[in-house]
Amino acid sequence: NKKQDLVHLVILLAVALAIGIYLITTTTLISRDGTAYIIRAQRFSSNPVGTFKSPVFGYPFLIFTIHKLVTSFGGGSSVQMWIYSAQSIALLCRLLALIPLYFIGKLFVGSKKGFWAIFILIILPYPSEFVSDVLREWPHMFFLASGFLLLIHGAGQGKCRMFGAAGLAAGLGYLIRPECAQLVIYGTIWILIRLLLPRHQMGRPKLLCALPVLLIGFAIPAVPYSIIRGKILPVKIKFLISSTLPRQLQEVQEPKINSGNNTYTASGVPSNIIKATGKLVSRISETLMYYYLPALLIGIYFHFRRKRPGSDIERFFVPALVALYIIMLIVLHCHWGYISRRHSFPLVAFTIFYVPIGLEVSADWLANRFSKSPPASARDCRMWFFILLITGTAICLPKLLTRPGSDKPGIRAAAAWLSENTAQEDLIAVTDRRISFYARRRGTIYDANPRREGMARHTKPHNKAKYIVTIENDEDEVPDFVRNAQKQYSVWENERKKNKKIVIYKKTS
Repeated sequence: NKKQDLVHLVILLAVALAIGIYLITTTTLISRDGTAYIIRAQRFSSNPVGTFKSPVFGYPFLIFTIHKLVTSFGGGSSVQMWIYSAQSIALLCRLLALIPLYFIGKLFVGSKKGFWAIFILIILPYPSEFVSDVLREWPHMFFLASGFLLLIHGAGQGKCRMFGAAGLAAGLGYLIRPECAQLVIYGTIWILIRLLLPRHQMGRPKLLCALPVLLIGFAIPAVPYSIIRGKILPVKIKFLISSTLPRQLQEVQEPKINSGNNTYTASGVPSNIIKATGKLVSRISETLMYYYLPALLIGIYFHFRRKRPGSDIERFFVPALVALYIIMLIVLHCHWGYISRRHSFPLVAFTIFYVPIGLEVSADWLANRFSKSPPASARDCRMWFFILLITGTAICLPKLLTRPGSDKPGIRAAAAWLSENTAQEDLIAVTDRRISFYARRRGTIYDANPRREGMARHTKPHNKAKYIVTIENDEDEVPDFVRNAQKQYSVWENERKKNKKIVIYKKTS
């Protein structure tokens, strides 16, 4: 079994590494959030305390560490080197995260199905793009999956130290995304439930020991971080509890909540929940490329309808994770008005194990359907399984192999013009921070369309900005604040679509 696991992991890691290297080397443009993480990492040397107090400390710190390591061996400190450092740590965390995910799958569905489940996860385009886009999803997934594996091992083997290790993983993951604290919730509920049962293999003394060990493990990294920040609760949790809009919420550029005197009203809650559920299903479907969604649902149904020895742990932890994530994402949509594929990614990652089961059930049905003499042979069933798997891979490949950011080459062109035609001290007002980032110029963010989700609060460029960059839907659509400015350069955001034009203006006074 160990040899088989090693072979499976080598294959999976090799495929993931090849895809990751391809995406990194072909990236045209990283995501907006990726730019923000790198900017925070760049500020770490000059303002470590301020960076540490930011709500997204963990990933920028990892980027800073890798970049420092690279530059210590003679590497440059260019924009591209910062991007490579951020992408490299995301890819490394993706490779590391696949290991606990594989063993979780092995425990739940067996090594063979676990192998195919992780293979499918690897070839899904959007989770792969998290690496090239410089996002913190895979670093978060590494700690979340590691802690989840330790937690179910602790529950299954009755070892207190596993709970402590799970708490530590949750605490370290908390520095990257606060959602990682959910592991403590699952562990606590499981321990309390077991304490109420008359018999359990751990016994009451071990259970009573496991709870503080779990909490202490989490507190080791999480409590000092919270104390230094001066904030115990994440911003959004604090908002939900207080039902007021805190100042910190604006600082991290969250969407404005139009709720009267900064209080949330419960009117229209049922319709909001329905909309949120629909958006969540849509995001999960997109991540699974729609093709694998039926297999996931079929696999979950056929897997959980059968009672198997030792399945109590799976029947608790998987539904608990799914239920909590669904609640969190519905609340996110109801209060902040959005759910992205990034938010729904853990739901896909921890249920992907049931997709091969759904493919097998579908393959058996197809084999019997087209067999001349039912029931179909095992060979025919395997053939149909691989036909379905190859079809899914073929659907994923075009999107998977698309150059990241190739849909907006105009942003890089505008950044190149600014880099060549402006002074280092010039302040550039931009609606997309990537323009000033790639140009290596000081940037100030404004939003010409304040109704868009997640954008900055400033609707006009800063008065001290010497250059203003706009993204205009129509060539005749000129914002009022640049009517007295001189147009310097323009380029289509996408030359093929020609629906948005990036225009650079220079203030005349």
